[in-house]
Amino acid sequence: MSTATLSKGDASGSSAEPAESGASQLITAVFRVRRFNPEISENAFWEDFTLRIDPKERVLDALHQIKWEEDGSLTFRRSCAHGICGSDAMRINGVNRLACKTLIKDLVATGKDGEPKPITVEPIKGLTVLKDLVVDMEPFFQAYRDVMPFLVTAGNEPTRERLQSPEDRERFDDTTKCILCAACTSSCPIYWNDGQYFGPAAIVNAHRFIFDSRDEAGEQRLEILNDKDGVWRCRTTFNCTDACPRGIEVTKAIAEVKKALITRRF
Repeated sequence: MSTATLSKGDASGSSAEPAESGASQLITAVFRVRRFNPEISENAFWEDFTLRIDPKERVLDALHQIKWEEDGSLTFRRSCAHGICGSDAMRINGVNRLACKTLIKDLVATGKDGEPKPITVEPIKGLTVLKDLVVDMEPFFQAYRDVMPFLVTAGNEPTRERLQSPEDRERFDDTTKCILCAACTSSCPIYWNDGQYFGPAAIVNAHRFIFDSRDEAGEQRLEILNDKDGVWRCRTTFNCTDACPRGIEVTKAIAEVKKALITRRF
């Protein structure tokens, strides 16, 4: 017994409707991307790409479309595409964001002439650009390693898990959310002008262990951050808090580390 099927030529026309509906949702968007290739020139330049794209897509989708359909040499980092890996942090319309979380519809605008205003995409600031949107993250990760971002305990290995009350866990809950995207650190004016500053992300990750009741190296981390390039370089501009894609109260965490340095209570 055969199963009845609809052919492409059936009168319902259902096969054509979704394509037409999808096409009607597309808009024209201009992406102005900061390009740099040290193998070709020492100078960076802006390049415009005009795309037909669904405004509900993310900027990362637009970059994929450019790379796959327009210019395969465009270089950028991305991995999970769901706001967890933190690898696609970049400056979009002058603001640090994750490309995979930024909707195109929130960026599009038209000028007085009715033409779409370019959406600018450029690498994060304060770190050396290697190519296009890719920066050298090693100084950022070195600062992270310098604050000892791991649990330090003394004595023998326990025979059961190290217990912690919900209240003690809540004390540093906010700073456990960091995904090391560098959006906060590269939004900091102090870091732009002096790459020796530890930066907000390193301080946030130090905070996560300084206030962990199970950890025994809080004093050591505080001394590391008491350096001239440490926590006192912060000028409380709140750029870092505004830039954090995870909603961490970065400036508050930095202030708590400063307070702990003064009072030695944590």
